[in-house]
Amino acid sequence: MSDLPSVALANPFDKELWGEVPFGFWALVFFTFGSVVGSFLNVCIHRMPLGQSVVSPPSHCPHCRYSIPWFLNIPLVTWVWLRGRCANCKAPISPRYFGVELLTGLAFLACWWRYGALSPGMALGYSLLMAGFVVATFIDLEHFIIPDEITLGGTIAGILGSIAIPALHGSPGRPLAGLAASVAGALTGFLITYGVLRLGKLLFGRQVIRLADRTQVHFKETGVEIEGETTPYDEIFYRPSDRILLEATKVVGMGKTWENVKVTLSPRQLTIGTETFDPEKVPDLTCWTDRIVLPREAMGFGDVKFMAAIGAFLGWRGAIFSLLSSAMIGAVVGLLLIALQKREWSARLPYGPYIAAAATWWVLFGGRELMQRLYGW
Repeated sequence: MSDLPSVALANPFDKELWGEVPFGFWALVFFTFGSVVGSFLNVCIHRMPLGQSVVSPPSHCPHCRYSIPWFLNIPLVTWVWLRGRCANCKAPISPRYFGVELLTGLAFLACWWRYGALSPGMALGYSLLMAGFVVATFIDLEHFIIPDEITLGGTIAGILGSIAIPALHGSPGRPLAGLAASVAGALTGFLITYGVLRLGKLLFGRQVIRLADRTQVHFKETGVEIEGETTPYDEIFYRPSDRILLEATKVVGMGKTWENVKVTLSPRQLTIGTETFDPEKVPDLTCWTDRIVLPREAMGFGDVKFMAAIGAFLGWRGAIFSLLSSAMIGAVVGLLLIALQKREWSARLPYGPYIAAAATWWVLFGGRELMQRLYGW
């Protein structure tokens, strides 16, 4: 036993050291710890899109602002015990909170079950990756964004984790090899996905929306309103060259009226007929038209950064597999939703969940082995 501290200091992820405790005990630890992490992920999912701190204030009811004491903040147990309601105001608490805790606990358990006997470090590293997938998926489904804390932060975590756990890239005991593989994976994920984004912009970069005759389109200070629904400009314009186009029978704004003119709006310039204006100096403009053309992306830039984070953890092979497989998953799910009339052909598609699903397949369900059999990777 006198040698145990020195072994721990030399390699805290040594499987023989972890093997001193029964495998099933660690499985319970991973599930429990994952559920606790899932409770924190619920905070991230709620606050990150709003730009709020995930640390302060402490957990509280969103309805009555009741500060939740520790004994009512026990993952899984509390939600069931309170039957999905606030202990103070009895307002309903979304089942998502229970679902995220359970999902994260099961994801951590799956990582241990898959890699625990081989490398406890890999089980921990992939558990961290799964936590990022949970946050990215739920935020992207609701808000169509993946925060930089997940994408850029995940890339940094993947690189640092690959130095600490080079076994993530098949190089146990070789931190520099792990670093090189991680950086190569991050660059591969970023560059290939960015190339797909640019190609998609070239081929499918315009969305034509046909409207009833003389439908009003309002260009407001922060977004464009079409048939009562406002879309922020930062969700429309990705680059300075992006433009909104329409032929208007009538345009009213800035104390003037135009008839039968072409209107073009980019982040830097508004053109009405032959006149040009600074968009920032035109707070409100109303156009009457039957057709508007919007710029459209094959995927968002957040997905590009998300793929960099995945590549940092999985290497270049995992990045390519995740991108290719996510396209297949997205196509199947999208066609199924269209067939069930749950979405339109032109509806916006959150792509992050499909990337996360494909990368999870690589990590847990034999994606690595499949690519080795098919391509010898």
